[in-house]
Amino acid sequence: MLKILRDLLRHNRGFAGGVFLLGFVLSIAALSFVSPYNPLDSYVVPPDMPPGWPHVLGTTSRGQDVFWMLTFAIRNTLAFGLLVALISRVLSLVIGLVAGYAGGWVDRLLMSINDTFIVIPLFPILVLFYFVMRDKMSWVALAGVMACLGWAYDARLIRSVAMSLRTREFTETSIFSGMSVPQILVKEHLPYVLPIVFSTTMNNINWSIGLEVTLSVLGFTDINTPTIGSMIYWANQHTAMVAGVWWWIAFPVALVIMTFLGLFLLAVSMNEFIDPRSRLGRGKE
Repeated sequence: MLKILRDLLRHNRGFAGGVFLLGFVLSIAALSFVSPYNPLDSYVVPPDMPPGWPHVLGTTSRGQDVFWMLTFAIRNTLAFGLLVALISRVLSLVIGLVAGYAGGWVDRLLMSINDTFIVIPLFPILVLFYFVMRDKMSWVALAGVMACLGWAYDARLIRSVAMSLRTREFTETSIFSGMSVPQILVKEHLPYVLPIVFSTTMNNINWSIGLEVTLSVLGFTDINTPTIGSMIYWANQHTAMVAGVWWWIAFPVALVIMTFLGLFLLAVSMNEFIDPRSRLGRGKE
């Protein structure tokens, strides 16, 4: 996997561009650890100041420095997306590999559950979850629910690869050598699906960040936790655009678009690497 990433970084401009954009976003997030302000404190700086020194991205109507708030917001937003992606990857890997390898009634049962999750309308379920858990709503709880709803598409994709691996000679050799099913899935099949897992992870992080921002802007999350969505929510509550405090919305939106673009470039680059037709085209060049 590391060799694949190294080759993509050297020879794929889209992948290199995605790494550069995400590297910039991560560097902004890392600055939150040296912030001079507590993100939960208000009126620590003069409100509604335009971008300039010493507040390079301006200040909010709540007396918060936009730049330092943005470092906390993007850190929490990225952590949220990564948590959702990690939990959902585990679910999709386990279900996809087991269903593809086992076949028969196990495959039919797991894919029936999988298809049920595919047709569930996610956004209404998340809004309903907010109203049910309103007093106990937390960032981690929302991430857990989204992860449990966001694995189905990728599990079916992993299953299709696992079904082809089941008939390979090395799988039969592993069986005859006495390897257990978990050992076969982890040692023999997992390396073949890691590129797919990487690509779907980028897409899943984008999906979860997009939903989190949407829910936060509408006020359907824990708005006291600094995220990109909660920054935009508070800007809307203070009618920032009407009041001319455009920087309160513009910079968070620009940073999250940069994040989306970086993750998208990484996912597309990995999809091109996985696609046999793209490999054939590269071989003819």
